[in-house]
Amino acid sequence: MELHILEHRVRVLSLARQGLWLYTHPLIKLLFLPRRSRCKFFSLTETPEDYTLMVDEEGFKELPPSEFLQVAEATWLVMNVSSHSGAAVQAAGVTKIARSVITPLAEHHVSVLMLSTYQTDFILVREQDLSVVIHTLAQEFDIYREVGGEPVPVARDDSSNGFPRAQHAGPSPTVHPIQSPQNRFCVLTLDPETLPAIATTLIDVLFYSHRFPSDLLLTSSSGEMWRMVRIGGQPLGFDECGIVAQIAGPLAAADISAYYISTFNFDHALVSTMSWGRGSWRETEAQNGGAIRKSQLGQAGHLGIPDWIQSWPSFLIICPQVPEDGINSVIAVLQRRPESLAS
Repeated sequence: MELHILEHRVRVLSLARQGLWLYTHPLIKLLFLPRRSRCKFFSLTETPEDYTLMVDEEGFKELPPSEFLQVAEATWLVMNVSSHSGAAVQAAGVTKIARSVITPLAEHHVSVLMLSTYQTDFILVREQDLSVVIHTLAQEFDIYREVGGEPVPVARDDSSNGFPRAQHAGPSPTVHPIQSPQNRFCVLTLDPETLPAIATTLIDVLFYSHRFPSDLLLTSSSGEMWRMVRIGGQPLGFDECGIVAQIAGPLAAADISAYYISTFNFDHALVSTMSWGRGSWRETEAQNGGAIRKSQLGQAGHLGIPDWIQSWPSFLIICPQVPEDGINSVIAVLQRRPESLAS
């Protein structure tokens, strides 16, 4: 297996909901007009509390400072796991890399953010922790750093890789409460060439109505649906280690696929409805204090299959199957895949 450290140096930001109007122009540019920006890594996640942005340095320049924008102090590096054939690890989501990446980093007190996409999972680590990451994972992976768009091998005996070795010590992670709405979620991907055909609909959803049309989206031809779990009763912060491992580890042990999305304040996991009632998922609930709570939201409706859904991603969209107001209607995500994975 190969671990690729991408060139992107990413900032993580929280945009207050009441400040969205101030950023409509730069967000439309970053989302829908990539040729007018040098930004190569961009993610926008909407939750009831705020909007989380993960952008590289070029994208960060597009966002003017204001009272509505909160910026995390650290700069984050982006990694992803692929097979030796060059194809990204597929299908199982964060559970596929739980044992090989997530758990070892937690054991070495490295805080991570996760960003699952339709085709692969991105692991974000603080730049200052890179030496620990390489030292921890060098025995399991062939590690490459992207330089000028080309992968350069990282020598196993050079775990510092130009960065000072970070020192970590700390207690075991806190057991955080988890909660889940009753409504189900769709996961899909878009061909970038077809994006203009639905751009006006997405602009309306993101900046005006905040509601996905009930007949617009479907996860796949199989009709697979997902349940969402939010981790954390209070904002999690960025320093605690092992939060992702608490969720991903038990799911991996039961071979339950999951998408995982970190935001500025909370983490979110998406578990297939076909796996929802399985014992090990309930064990995960028990390990988190039995704190899973179901909100009383609407019943799921029928969705048609649009002809613009493709198997290879450029944009990932996650949306409630039945739009609902309130805190538990939760998550809408738009992510643009890094250009380095586009070939």
